[in-house]
Amino acid sequence: MIKKYFFTSFFIFVLFSMNAVAQENKQSVIGKTQEPTIEGLAIYPNPVNSGKIFISSKSSLDKKVEIFNVLGKKVLEIVITSKEVNISNLTAGVYIIKIKEGEATATRKLIIN
Repeated sequence: MIKKYFFTSFFIFVLFSMNAVAQENKQSVIGKTQEPTIEGLAIYPNPVNSGKIFISSKSSLDKKVEIFNVLGKKVLEIVITSKEVNISNLTAGVYIIKIKEGEATATRKLIIN
């Protein structure tokens, strides 16, 4: 009988301690700060038929633009001061475009026809 109470008490203790650890992990994930995003970001046209895209935001800071293919290889890296990016040397397909403006970053999908 004592064994039964011991194992039941032990089982309940283990369950409560697991719940406490899960709550701690949840709080640590919630407490992490995310990178700031670029306010008012617009990338157009998307999908692209011409050889250029336009990138605009509320800020007029320089933008570092990186374009990656679906395999993760960087195919273009440029810093722009205007809105226009020449992508005429890229073949048709799906790309990932990463834009950094000051401390803020944004990542979007770019389709070239």
